[in-house]
Amino acid sequence: MLRGLMMDNPLLISSLLDHAAQNHADTEIVSRTVEGPGKDGTGAIHRYTYADAQKRAKQLAQALARLGVVAGDRVGTLAWNGYRHFELYFGVSGMGAVVHTVNPRLFLEQLVYIVNHAEDKYVFFDLTFTQLVEKLAPLCPAVKGWVAMTDRAHMPPLKIPALLCYEELVGAESGHYDWPSFDENTASGLCYTSGTTGNPKGVLYAHRSTILHAYAASLPDVFNCSARTVILPVVPMFHVNAWSVPYLAPLNGAKLVFPGAGMDGKSLYELFEAEKVTTTAGVPTVWLGLLAFMKQNNFRFSTLKTAVVGGSAAPPAMIASFRDDFGVTCQHAWGMTEMSPLGTLCTLKGTQEALSPAKRFEIECKQGRVIYGVKMKIVDGEGRELPRDGKAFGDLLVRGPCVLREYFKDEGGSPLRVDEKGNGWFPTGDVATIDADGFMQITDRSKDVIKSGGEWISSIDLENIAVAHPAIAEAAVIGVPHPKWDERPLVVAVKRPGAAVTREELLEFYEGKVAKWWIPDDVTFVEQLPHTATGKLLKTQLRQELKDYRLPT
Repeated sequence: MLRGLMMDNPLLISSLLDHAAQNHADTEIVSRTVEGPGKDGTGAIHRYTYADAQKRAKQLAQALARLGVVAGDRVGTLAWNGYRHFELYFGVSGMGAVVHTVNPRLFLEQLVYIVNHAEDKYVFFDLTFTQLVEKLAPLCPAVKGWVAMTDRAHMPPLKIPALLCYEELVGAESGHYDWPSFDENTASGLCYTSGTTGNPKGVLYAHRSTILHAYAASLPDVFNCSARTVILPVVPMFHVNAWSVPYLAPLNGAKLVFPGAGMDGKSLYELFEAEKVTTTAGVPTVWLGLLAFMKQNNFRFSTLKTAVVGGSAAPPAMIASFRDDFGVTCQHAWGMTEMSPLGTLCTLKGTQEALSPAKRFEIECKQGRVIYGVKMKIVDGEGRELPRDGKAFGDLLVRGPCVLREYFKDEGGSPLRVDEKGNGWFPTGDVATIDADGFMQITDRSKDVIKSGGEWISSIDLENIAVAHPAIAEAAVIGVPHPKWDERPLVVAVKRPGAAVTREELLEFYEGKVAKWWIPDDVTFVEQLPHTATGKLLKTQLRQELKDYRLPT
């Protein structure tokens, strides 16, 4: 084999921030903080530049080294999207340690398990989570110290040992620090899955996989990121690296806007307008709240061009509302913690631009095409690959340089399925179709497919129709036992405030939209639906709550 004669420079996360500080030194990073009331009462606005961020990330690395953190140690975070969390992303990984983003929305028992399982040496937290840390600290004895991400003036009166002040730690260092060089396959980040059953499992990212993912996510058919982009990640930095936005932004020199804890429609809209945001990304529940706020106040976006939605399926009605009511392109994305996380994003091909609006919209409601580096296929129950015809649906498998090989500490053994060529494929747990143009569409989670009379019914399709009804705010569809057909669909729906709709009216709404045998057998209305910590419908809990439900005869 003839080897190339190029420089062997490792792909390291620190190089992203160095690139931004060198070539986009004055580009702003804007954050809504959790300290001190701003004009809107949600927190003051903090501004600085990539050059400032680089220096402070180096100061943080120095401070961590002084505390005894060494390469490979895990450093936990319980924090919103903000400039200090951004510094931790780079300061921790840059020195060779592992940044472990912890989801504060999990139950206390899960948090205790995650922090202890990861063996976090230190945990950094935003002031919002002070009471949570007070409960958590005594249950995590191996943590050497808890660092409040604030200055001395705002330090919380916490009665826990080894409480440290972030600004004092950083301020004591010079920032004259050279990032170490090491193998690009070194671990850089740790994120635990938000599984609905069993203990969460750790996904351990590498510097190489993170950089490759940031490159792929930046491309024109994905986030289309450049030095002219102003990007606001609504998706939390404690949820799968905020879909790579903290990495792809410095890679391209984009202006970053962090919303802090202000996820409500009013707070987000004000940041969008004040900072001239062009691109944003988040889960459907956040966008539904924002769109409702916009409509109530008859507001319009002045600069926002693109909203990427993922985490769970985007209702077609929401995609249409972004486009028709506000002139914003809403793009479907799909991925998993185990995929770093992006797998697909829905951008039309050139040949599809000439299609009718109805045909284009049909494609735009799919999860999209794979990003570079992801290989994808669907298989039947015997593992045989199914055709890419947009009709056949089967278990969705993926592989690639940014896809998990095994879980942290080998929890549960190897999750991969090995094909006839000896290649390992990760089973996503989703059921999907792939069409001839490569557009993938999730039809269900494997465990959520409704099996009626030996045929499959997509719960996602039925949910999308329900939320398209003007009186429905949110809906879940589950299979309930039936004496003849094994299972039949039940719609569990939340009405919009002040709206009225009957069971019969909602069932009638399905007519002509799906095959007759797909139409649900019944509807039950509830005040709210259960969700996971990342905003996904928690159907395991819903099925448990309705385990005694009987369909009308």
